[in-house]
Amino acid sequence: MSEQRHVTVQGVRLRFAAAHMATLGDELEPLHGHNYIVSARVEGDLTDDSWVIDFSALKRYMREACEELDHHFLLQAKSPQLESKLIEGSWLIRFQDREYRFPQQDVVALPIENSTAELLAEWIARQAIERLREGGHANIRRLAVDVEEMPGQTSGYATDL
Repeated sequence: MSEQRHVTVQGVRLRFAAAHMATLGDELEPLHGHNYIVSARVEGDLTDDSWVIDFSALKRYMREACEELDHHFLLQAKSPQLESKLIEGSWLIRFQDREYRFPQQDVVALPIENSTAELLAEWIARQAIERLREGGHANIRRLAVDVEEMPGQTSGYATDL
């Protein structure tokens, strides 16, 4: 039997408010926003100091990802349903007969197909993985990220490292 240790962070400052409009088949949701809440769990071996990871380090990595998204429009830049172009400091987004224009500084163009909570969780996890690697946390074996879109609606992403 193998042993696993884990650390979980959630709550204070692991949140972001953002607008989006996800595609559902050949439909586009109306432009709307959420107050997202993020939590993360890492599993790994204990370090020589008997830590999996310092809570504050994991919170910082997660908070940095949340801050990138906070108070922005989340553009699903790889959407096959949306046409999006950066033109003269604005994002022009087209869907069928609709057209939207957002100032560039108000948009985070994410390399995702849809702005669902599932794909946001994956994007946040990938940002955290990059920071874990940069921080030298080679003992971490697994990362799971959950994104709560609203109370009672949470999606997640987990991966082995």
